[in-house]
Amino acid sequence: MKFTTYLRDGAPRLALVDGNDLVDLNDANAKTPADLRAALKAGVDLQAAGAAALKADARRQPLAKAKLAPLVPEPGKIVCLGLNYYDHAKEGGREKPDYPWFFFRAASSLVAHGEAGWAPQVSTKFDYEAELAVVIGKTVPRHVKEADALQYVFGYACFNDMSVRDYQKRTPQWTIGKNFDRTGGFGPHLVTADELAPGATGLRIRSLLNGQVMQDANTSDMIFSVAETIALLADVLTLEPGDVIVMGTPAGVGQARTPPVWMKAGDTIVIDIEKVGALSNPIVAEPQ
Repeated sequence: MKFTTYLRDGAPRLALVDGNDLVDLNDANAKTPADLRAALKAGVDLQAAGAAALKADARRQPLAKAKLAPLVPEPGKIVCLGLNYYDHAKEGGREKPDYPWFFFRAASSLVAHGEAGWAPQVSTKFDYEAELAVVIGKTVPRHVKEADALQYVFGYACFNDMSVRDYQKRTPQWTIGKNFDRTGGFGPHLVTADELAPGATGLRIRSLLNGQVMQDANTSDMIFSVAETIALLADVLTLEPGDVIVMGTPAGVGQARTPPVWMKAGDTIVIDIEKVGALSNPIVAEPQ
């Protein structure tokens, strides 16, 4: 199944995606929370809720006319991985890391599919990163085994970890360059884990800047798999329903090109992941 989050009267609403339509799950059943994270935290079987809404022929609305929100508008945690594809580590002049390069994103950095990403006032070194996002569906036990980790994944989505490179390099921890407002593209929808291979392996992942392919790889090229990443994180912290893990980007980023390619106002960046979807964001100058 596919789910998305759209805006009604400025508030995010959870919906099932069925073909070209949306079905609001809270409208179909008032017991289903209207927010994805809240529904997951409440332990709602969203696939059963979606199937029931379809069976009841709940009211539909055109997907094309909906204004989307970030898929999980207020994640409890957004944990990101750096250098998690062999080719990207190499183009950055680094060997395979022995342990994931983890950093955090804030919810305030997120931007929805179709919504403008902001080219920052303070930098011209604005880069794209095609990434797979993992949405946690159930609380992950501390020290979970890698072999058991995937049962806690609800689904997968596209993410664009847009990065302000000069700010990223001002500190060794990267966080400041990864948290500018409206730089974390997230959407347009989530595909449930049962629709994909375990760990979402074997999927073509690309970025296209103004229609030109910039990155073209496969999720099987990740150094740390989804299952291993969850297990490593569970050694440290509790992953909860609605938390998001962003799995790193392959080679082809703008800063590694000669000459470098930076995003600017007027550009459009698309992140396309096979069987998952295509996330598109126009780029505009950050408002004065």
